[in-house]
Amino acid sequence: MDEEVVKDNHPILEAQQLTRRFGGLVAVNNVSFTVNKNEIFGLIGPNGAGKTTLFNLITGLIQPSSGNLLYCGKKLIKLRPHQIASKGIARTFQNIRLFGELTAIENIIVARHIHISSNVFTGVLGLPPAPKEEQNNKQKALELLTLIGLSDRAAEKARNLSYGDQRRLEIARALALEPQILLLDEPAAGMNPNEKQDLSKFIRQIATDFNLTIILIEHHVPLVMGLCDRIAVLDFGQLIALGQPEKVRTDPSVIEAYLGAE
Repeated sequence: MDEEVVKDNHPILEAQQLTRRFGGLVAVNNVSFTVNKNEIFGLIGPNGAGKTTLFNLITGLIQPSSGNLLYCGKKLIKLRPHQIASKGIARTFQNIRLFGELTAIENIIVARHIHISSNVFTGVLGLPPAPKEEQNNKQKALELLTLIGLSDRAAEKARNLSYGDQRRLEIARALALEPQILLLDEPAAGMNPNEKQDLSKFIRQIATDFNLTIILIEHHVPLVMGLCDRIAVLDFGQLIALGQPEKVRTDPSVIEAYLGAE
């Protein structure tokens, strides 16, 4: 895995005038912002505001029409998703994308393939370092299952887990990549109030325990306001506000576009 280092006084991630067009639709329009190391950074806005498109740009699923992205001072543009993941950026998806027929532990082990140095021949023949790496990956996966409270269900197929457990498993799978930045796309979707409260504590815990920078898309405004250090607000692909939660909450343009009476 590539080791990227944040220089003093430099953001870990920087978007520079990012624009993404789909035909006549401008999904992300000249968006610029920075994210600091170890920050929990929120991204909010109405449906169709361009939030997930922005995540797809950061992770290389799509390329910008113009603008630039810097990670630890180096360009991400034109890199493939697996190259960006290997540099230290992992994500979850709005719609859960686990391997339903694989067990919980297998889902995590699969994600750790970027940390395996042995090739297909050493793996098939059981030659060093394949067995040692296999055991190490299994141990790491068990540690992550313990973290999310699913160690007793390691052998259970992912599709048989509850919705909340699947959400946590997807986060654990992203953590298996050993990222520096973790992008969470609506992790509280479909959760009840108690589950959302537990999720907020869990996100804080992993940010501290794994020395993570977290970028969060979320529609549940109280969770975002209580969890994030800073918040960016998108509307029709444009950045309309950026700052600490107290500032964003009272911004007239944000209230008009998104928060309303809240």
